[in-house]
Formats: sequence, C-alpha cells, structure tokens
Amino acid sequence: MSVTTAAPPVSPRRRHTLRDLYHERTSFHFIERSWRWAILSGSIILISAIAFAASGLNLGIDFEGGTQWQFTSKAGSVSSNGVRDVLGKLGLGDAKVLIVGGDAVRVQSKDLTPALQAKVTAALAKYGRIDAAQVSLTNVGPTWGDKVSSKALKALVVFFLVIALYLTVRFEWRMAVAAIIAVIHDILITVGVYAITGFEVTPATVVAFLTILGFSLYDTVVVFDKVKDNQARLGTVRGDTYSSMVNRSMNQVLMRSINTSLVALLPVASLLFVGTYLFGGLTLRDFALALFVGLLTGAYSSIFVATPILAWLKEREPKYRALRARAQSDLARAPRGVVAEAPAEVRAEAPDEMVVVEEQVNVAAVESAAPPRPPRPPSARPVTQSPTAASPRPRQQRRRKRR
Repeated sequence: MSVTTAAPPVSPRRRHTLRDLYHERTSFHFIERSWRWAILSGSIILISAIAFAASGLNLGIDFEGGTQWQFTSKAGSVSSNGVRDVLGKLGLGDAKVLIVGGDAVRVQSKDLTPALQAKVTAALAKYGRIDAAQVSLTNVGPTWGDKVSSKALKALVVFFLVIALYLTVRFEWRMAVAAIIAVIHDILITVGVYAITGFEVTPATVVAFLTILGFSLYDTVVVFDKVKDNQARLGTVRGDTYSSMVNRSMNQVLMRSINTSLVALLPVASLLFVGTYLFGGLTLRDFALALFVGLLTGAYSSIFVATPILAWLKEREPKYRALRARAQSDLARAPRGVVAEAPAEVRAEAPDEMVVVEEQVNVAAVESAAPPRPPRPPSARPVTQSPTAASPRPRQQRRRKRR
C-alpha cells in the first residue's frame, strides 16, 4: 500500500546581510554558479583580445627607443594641442604628448639629431616659461628596449616555474594548475585594460605586473589552504561532495579575502589618484595603474576563477566521482524535505523528477514520520484495573495467612 504526497515547496534562499558577511556566516553558492563567472571572465578576456589585436599596446620609449622631454610648466594650465602646435613647427607633429595634473608635460618622439633636440628643448622651455635646463632630456636606443623586453619575459617564465613547483610541493599539481590559470587570467585582463585605455607601457609597468602576480597567488593560497584543511573531513557529512566542501571553504575565508584586498587597494588607489593627478608624478601612474588593475582582478580570480577550476579538476578523480554518486543516491532515496536541504551542487545535478515529482512512501514510513496522536482525556479512558490491582491490601492479607 502506498500513499502519494505532494512535494512541499522549497523555501527561498535567505538574503545575506553585512552582519553575516562580517561574522563569516555566509553561504553563497560560488561553485553552483561558476558558469556565470566563466561567462564574465571569458567576455572580458575576449574584449581585451579584440582591443589588443586592433590597437596593440602603447609601448614606451624604453621599449621602442627614441627621445623624451619632460618638464613642469610655470605658465599655468597647458594643453596637448598647444604643445603639439609648438612641435609641429619643428616637424614633430606625430610626437606623443602626455599632460598630467594640468602642468606636467611628457613628450616622446623618434631619434633626433643633437641639433634638433636642442631646438625642441628651447621651444618647450619657451612654451612652459622655464629655463632650458629645467627640461629633462632622455635618449634611449632600441637595443635597450629589446633587453628590457627579453629580461621581462625571462622573469615571467622563471616566476611561473617557481610558483608551480612550490604549489605542487605544498599542495598538489591540480592546485598549481588552477593558480597558474588564474594568474594568466589576471595578466590578460590587465593587458586588455592597457590596450583599451592606451596608457603607456614602461618598465615600471613590468615591475607592477610581477607584483600583482605575487598578490594574486597570495590570495589564492589562502583559499587553497582552507580547502586543504576541510578536505580531511570530507565525507563525514551525508550528501557532501568535493564541490560543496570547496564552496563552504570559500565562504569561510570570504571576509578575509575582502579585507586583504581592501587593505592592498587603498594605498595603491592613493598612489594612483593622489600621487599622479595631485602631484603630477608620471612615473607613479605607470606603476600604480597596473598595480591597481592587477590587485582588483587578482582578488576576483582567487575566488571566481582558481577555486572553481580546482573543484572541476578534483571532481574528475575516481574517489570524488564516487562520493558525488553516493550523494546523488542518498538524494534519490531521501524524502522531499531532506532533498530541499541537500547540498546545492548535488541538487543542481539531480534529475528533475528526483526533486519535483510526487513521491510514494510506505505507510509505515508515513506513520513513523507522522506526529503522535494526542492522549485521551482521563474521563474517557475505560476503567480496566481490577480491585486487586487498585489496592495492595488483599495481597498483604494472603501473605499473612501463609505465614
């Protein structure tokens, strides 16, 4: 005999508050919605690739070679058009002109003869109402740019090898692969930002690249270390899977990651906006922009890129595939109320009929799960007790007669 019961509605997910975030009581479904983060990251990388293919990078003089003038005008606010008019009279209308803070000027052009360099220096000094000695002149050959580029690539390759070796020894090779993919993700997005904005790429930018790679890996290692701690207790909870354990680990370190990212971004933001636009430090801008974009993308990739990739790789292992199959089997046998509280990653992969259809359960199971019946009032109970059982005196009298 069976009884058909309608599936009760699943309770809506609770909205989190700032208090939950502060006290680390969140339960965001990072792994369940990893396809959203994949679409977001893929779209940004695609835009970056299109911008890089269309316009390329604005390589600085250190990479291409040439002549650079830099000065601070005392004539008040200056404009790039005004500087170009001065340079156009000398046949340098295609020179790069950068104005920062309203009075700091940087001009870059191809290699010039010493005589023409002197004429440009005098014209710029006259435009800025300063002495010619106050105009900084720098000559960089193309061989210097080639050396800088080759050394930057070598440093990047060595960095990847050392980090991959360390993460493999400290954790495992799957975590190393996930971390390296997240770092490459950060580099591609940062390069895309430079390609879209047209900001100049200088050796300071390369230094900032290496710096952001270290920060991105630091935040990733924090998450992976928590995953490794929770991995030892995996399987002790019914219906638990590797993905749900990873999701739980990310919620436990979410506030730590946010605090670390904010503490790192605030001084970089002050370096970028205050140091560049208030004090006119052009070199600071080249370094701080790459650092700011890299730190921001690194904080994002450690949670939304590296960890979902790790969960995807680990779920391919036979041990964790069996654990997921057992969790889905428990989900199939559980009543509807238990199904609603199963891990979200397991529910997402369960068939629809497992969650939504009406279930048939045994009468014994229904009776055992049903609430107990209320007791009858005392007046309605039948009197079944005999006088002998009601009073102990007849029993005591028989004992006396035997004695």
